[in-house]
Amino acid sequence: MQIDLRSDTVTRPTPEMMTAIKKAQVGDDVYKEDPTVNRLEKELADMFGMEEALFFPTGTMANQAAIKLHTQPGDQLIADKWAHVYNYEGGGASFNSGVSCKLIDGNRGMISAEQVAESINPPDFYHSPITSLVCLENTTNKGGGACYDIEEIKKIRTVCDNHSLGLHLDGARLWNALVAKNEDPKQYGRLFDTISVCLSKGLGAPIGSVLIGNKEIMKKAMRVRKLLGGGMRQIGFMAAAGLYALENHLDRLQIDHQRAAAIAALLSTQTYVNKVEPTETNIVIFTLSESVRERDFLDRLNEKNIQISSMGQGKLRIVTHLDYTSEMHDYFLDTLGKLYAN
Repeated sequence: MQIDLRSDTVTRPTPEMMTAIKKAQVGDDVYKEDPTVNRLEKELADMFGMEEALFFPTGTMANQAAIKLHTQPGDQLIADKWAHVYNYEGGGASFNSGVSCKLIDGNRGMISAEQVAESINPPDFYHSPITSLVCLENTTNKGGGACYDIEEIKKIRTVCDNHSLGLHLDGARLWNALVAKNEDPKQYGRLFDTISVCLSKGLGAPIGSVLIGNKEIMKKAMRVRKLLGGGMRQIGFMAAAGLYALENHLDRLQIDHQRAAAIAALLSTQTYVNKVEPTETNIVIFTLSESVRERDFLDRLNEKNIQISSMGQGKLRIVTHLDYTSEMHDYFLDTLGKLYAN
């Protein structure tokens, strides 16, 4: 039995999802003639109460397209110092859009309205970049799957409105936040100008992210996707996987959250663990005691056919997901309890 808890991107399509893929009606999506992609885009736009949606091959491309739609070269965006758009997208904000990032020292990857307001450059001070966009991430990756308080997002929206700033949500794991907080997607559609959602993380589709927004901001999205190389042809096969995932895998995310909470609770009782970060969704981040070497810890897990991630700076990450079964969960908990037993 191999247990891969490095990320929720390691999942494989279920047999039922493969059936949906094989039966998909397809067309040329560059001509917008793929009926399954069109259905997926409409379903997501309706779900969030927004007007337009566009399928992208990756979440990074969807986020980068959003940044380009909101900014001009030389502008600056505001984000948390742990933001995915800054740390894990290859410097795309500067390469693709020519913008810089003003990074905020937030709380577990989340920033406050007060911090946003303090970070906006004076528009008439020509020595500094023009602030044009705020990027939030929910849930936060490096923040351990933390979920924003929707009331704080409302305050950030007010700040953006007062300063004519765009507001984009990197919602790669927004599904987890919606389930954990029992929230309505339309709440987010009312607050953000653009939202990217991922189908290949918690929902278990092979590929795909979708950028959602209103007509005015999305009118150039097709052109931006094209210049980023994201125009694809009979992509309805993957859209069918996304539709199946939305219909069948969304509610079960609560199982991933429960298993992550159980892992975090057990780790917090182990002498080889120094600290476990608060665990709200499907990500567990922890640090080891000074007496335990990270390489030795990971090697011991590998010997038991278990993989987890090192995030650097002494942090380790576990991510529960669709392919992590109850049998695997019991085995993993038992292994953690015995890993350094005398």
